[in-house]
Amino acid sequence: MIASSYDAFDDPYAYKGSTVLKNKLGLRDSSLLESFELEMTALRAREALPVGRMDPLHYRRVHHHLFQDVYTWAGKYRTVRTAKGGNLFCYPEYIAREMDRLFGAMPNLLNAKSRDTFTQEAARFLGELNALHPFREGNGRAQLSFMSMIGARAGYPLNFAQVKRATFLPAMIASYSGNLGPLVEQFHGLLK
Repeated sequence: MIASSYDAFDDPYAYKGSTVLKNKLGLRDSSLLESFELEMTALRAREALPVGRMDPLHYRRVHHHLFQDVYTWAGKYRTVRTAKGGNLFCYPEYIAREMDRLFGAMPNLLNAKSRDTFTQEAARFLGELNALHPFREGNGRAQLSFMSMIGARAGYPLNFAQVKRATFLPAMIASYSGNLGPLVEQFHGLLK
């Protein structure tokens, strides 16, 4: 869902008096924006994703690539506090620092010596990345695209076409509170 599924405070990203995010087409209907966003990001996802060093800048470039046709702020860290389901995400003033910290552990993920180590590290990384939620919208799609790149580079390709929302979403929610077990299981099922 676009904007309405998030709790936002003093949201400069939305049109005044609305929960619809400001967008390049000026769409003010959330259903139309959602359709436009899904179509454009699906088209961009078919293109080669930006190459990089698997660092925060690279991650921002992936988000920009996917959402460049929809939002002027694509690839930029959010400046507003947000929450989902009552769970607060990282305050914007700490996003850059926490992204640097998280991505500093990337060698553990890229150099995993076994499938079990990879799935453990992937679950930890994705769980923390999701809790940071660095962008105002599009975190999930950017996360899965980036995780796919990580899996390929680490030698543990992931098939995200197999993701089942009914089990993956609860696993992501469990990871928010530190329970990585369900997300580890999800990663085991996604290994090609």
